[in-house]
Amino acid sequence: MDFLVVGCGLSGCVVARNLAERGYKVTIWERRDHIAGNMYDYVDSYGVLVHKYGPHTFHTKKKELYDYICRFASWVDYKLTCMTEIDGIATPTPFNFQTIDDFYAPKQAIELKAHIKAAFGDRQTATVVEVIQHDDPLIRAYGQFLFDKDYSLYTAKQWGVSPNEIDVSILQRVPLRFSYDTGYFDDEYQVIPRPSYTDFFKNLINHPNITVKFNIDALTRLSVKDSKLFLDDRICPCTVVYTGALDELFGCIEGSLPYRSLHFEWVHEDIESKQKAPVVAYPQAAGYTRITEYKKLPVQNVKGTTYAVEYPLTYCDNSKSEPYYPVLTEESKRKYDRYKELADKVENLYYCGRLADFKYYNMDQALERALELCKIVMVKQFCNTTV
Repeated sequence: MDFLVVGCGLSGCVVARNLAERGYKVTIWERRDHIAGNMYDYVDSYGVLVHKYGPHTFHTKKKELYDYICRFASWVDYKLTCMTEIDGIATPTPFNFQTIDDFYAPKQAIELKAHIKAAFGDRQTATVVEVIQHDDPLIRAYGQFLFDKDYSLYTAKQWGVSPNEIDVSILQRVPLRFSYDTGYFDDEYQVIPRPSYTDFFKNLINHPNITVKFNIDALTRLSVKDSKLFLDDRICPCTVVYTGALDELFGCIEGSLPYRSLHFEWVHEDIESKQKAPVVAYPQAAGYTRITEYKKLPVQNVKGTTYAVEYPLTYCDNSKSEPYYPVLTEESKRKYDRYKELADKVENLYYCGRLADFKYYNMDQALERALELCKIVMVKQFCNTTV
């Protein structure tokens, strides 16, 4: 074994495939009992293809990333549509001019849209932060309405902290549209794999130089002492690519990094449709944040419908919960920087992914980061062999 990759999600599998294609023997350790990480999907007992860890669609503006995933699966166009229920009304997300029509009287709606066009010109979107801080009182009031009814409530539930504490990038992820355009993303490439993400991963790691081992908790066998990586209490003989939570690799010596976890309540009903869109957010609901109806993601001709109700909760490394999202605050980013400094001193250790990088990556960003890491590894390997 030349490389040990910890984690069989997108980041780990992409790195493993690239190393394997260059002739290296790679072993992947996965603490779960399946491949594909949080992108894992399967057909439930009712015949509905569902995503076990929440909804995933691949989207990117970069052709090279799209071309890469096309090596390992057939992908079909899929434009995700989402909605948010406010005061009992389901309105498009990202919020658009239909949202204004939904919550304003006709005359007020016309006036507000005219103010927006005058203020933002040809711009198609703006963040809620920009709108709340705008000089125009009508525009500012619209932003505040959305913040009070959606952003603040959803943020508090999703992240477990006040919107004032969370990194502003989180509030900027979903902008406001200044048109009637719908669709959650604007990227040129918006796709899902056929037949499934799990099938895509099977092809991705289908290489004679890759071995996958399940139900292995790497943290029970890997440790770092004095900037040296140990495997089973001996100096690690191979190079490790780690995609888990970085603080846990170092025994949380600088304190635990905050992650949010999720609990899914799965429901099947003998009805044709649960909600108007595949994913609907419920900021005003008690406890849960959103519901994903999987017969619409992708559209499936099946009887009845299966959906998952999503409850955010605090991740604890000594529980059975999974870390999904890094909670980005000024304090947590400073703490992560201390772990990064420790990790960068370990010679035969590389790391990447949403957890290891402590960044809220979309799938295309995770893919791009993994491919960049492969280049870094290859340069270092070349330098080591030519010394």
